[in-house]
Amino acid sequence: MVLPKKFYRRDAATVAQELLGCILVKRDTTPLTGMIVETEAYYGLSDPASRAKHAKMAAPMWNDAGTAFIYMVHGHWLFNIITMPKGSPSGVLIRAVEPLKGRDVMMERRGTGISNLTSGPGKFTKAFGIDSSHNGMKVYDRKGVLYIREGRKNFEIARSGRIGVREDLPVPLRFYIRGNRFVSRP
Repeated sequence: MVLPKKFYRRDAATVAQELLGCILVKRDTTPLTGMIVETEAYYGLSDPASRAKHAKMAAPMWNDAGTAFIYMVHGHWLFNIITMPKGSPSGVLIRAVEPLKGRDVMMERRGTGISNLTSGPGKFTKAFGIDSSHNGMKVYDRKGVLYIREGRKNFEIARSGRIGVREDLPVPLRFYIRGNRFVSRP
């Protein structure tokens, strides 16, 4: 079942944790799927690491829940999903997925083997062919190019501080499936 819009209209940390184990689907020449294994939660203007402070670039953060927000950092596209109702900027960064279907396509795009394929936000988006053309898509639309459906839930969730931020909030907002080999390494 595809996760409904109301799933995303909640606190970013809650959504980030509950996305773990869910399946990201991308309609492509060859359909691609991956189980989400690592996420980070970001909040609005009070979060020192949030993109919400960059008004022009972060305009999509002010959109409604379930909207894809894709932007480039250090030459890599990052895939985020907006949480909370429209006007309350917060979101979840998908940091890593476990590749399921379409691995050959993913390996060709990345030019690497399975062990290093999707273990980081830029690696994952390159493997899936996600770029700025996907910005603004609704991830709850089963007829769309990108959507997220329910997955498995029998794993242990670990948490830590967010990776690669200059200034962080005092609560750990990175969530990942403990022991999964596709989780990025800080």
